[in-house]
Amino acid sequence: MGETKLFFGPNHPGMHGNFSVHMYVEGDIVKRARPVPGFLHRGFEKLMERRYWYSNISLIPRICVPEPDINEICYAMAVEKIAKLEVPERAQWIRMIVLELARIANHIWSVGGIGGPLGLYTASYWGVADRDRILDIFEALTGARIYHMYIIIGGVRKNMTPKIEDMIWKTLDYIESRLPDYENLIFKNRIVHSRLKGRLILTQEQALEMGVTGVGIRATGVEYDIRKVDPYLFYDKVEFEVPTATDGDAFSRLYLKFKEILQSIKIVRQALERMPQSDKVNVSLGKGSGLRRVVPRGMAYAHVESTRGEYGFFVVSDGKNKPYRVAVRGASYPQGLYGIEKYLPGTRIEDVPIWLATMDVCAPEIDR
Repeated sequence: MGETKLFFGPNHPGMHGNFSVHMYVEGDIVKRARPVPGFLHRGFEKLMERRYWYSNISLIPRICVPEPDINEICYAMAVEKIAKLEVPERAQWIRMIVLELARIANHIWSVGGIGGPLGLYTASYWGVADRDRILDIFEALTGARIYHMYIIIGGVRKNMTPKIEDMIWKTLDYIESRLPDYENLIFKNRIVHSRLKGRLILTQEQALEMGVTGVGIRATGVEYDIRKVDPYLFYDKVEFEVPTATDGDAFSRLYLKFKEILQSIKIVRQALERMPQSDKVNVSLGKGSGLRRVVPRGMAYAHVESTRGEYGFFVVSDGKNKPYRVAVRGASYPQGLYGIEKYLPGTRIEDVPIWLATMDVCAPEIDR
């Protein structure tokens, strides 16, 4: 049987973003696979070096569309480290709430989205509809549903009102009430078990060798979560667990995302209870026009736990009004490049979207 070349993406319902996988197949079996990034044509890192410190806030959320807030917090924390800014306590709690709401929205979308490649479309519809409730909160809080530009250098752009806090409490109660439905529809479904159990296994040694973090490494039994190993904001002041599994297969990775939703709900509730009342939610980098503000010479790395794993910004300042250098550590870089080339050969064609969905490949992190 001869080898045939097939294209998966960039325009495909199972493809996440501007990305493509070229598959060389014999029958249904993938013999070789080649990731093809580069469709975005942005060059985020170099663009950031040509913009003023505050101007970058409108650019950086676009590095990852499904979870843009991690870019805002990494950039802000790195600059605050260099400038030695003391962020108001209420702003830090609000930042945690925003990050965990983004995690819930992304995980719900991802868990429901598995219905696309599996033909279980009810799950997809549920995921989109329930994620929309989180987006409603973001719209009320920030004025935008996707690119919030809310976490800024020195805090957050504006305060959270009691009405929005009440909206969050109600949404969390609703999402929690929906979790048993998701479990019954997806994780007790025979089709899901047959397509995900024991498929696309990544062992602990393979995950460590590639540098995979997030659910990819936690599905192999390693309890690695930046919120625990190097706490930022107030993650060391709240109680939550880091779910792990040992099978390392596609089912384990998806199920961990599902279990993490409940942990994020717990974190947001604690943050709402412990957040102090205050009108002050940001401090300024300096006086006068934002375009003239400078950051002292220095460099800093700030990292957070994204839904795909460790995500970080390395920022260098030469004391001027623009960054001298910015480098982004994209969490999905290992599995999106090395993983596709190394571990997709030998799998079936229909396994390719499962890898992308459960390993979480976000193309702009590679193009950056």
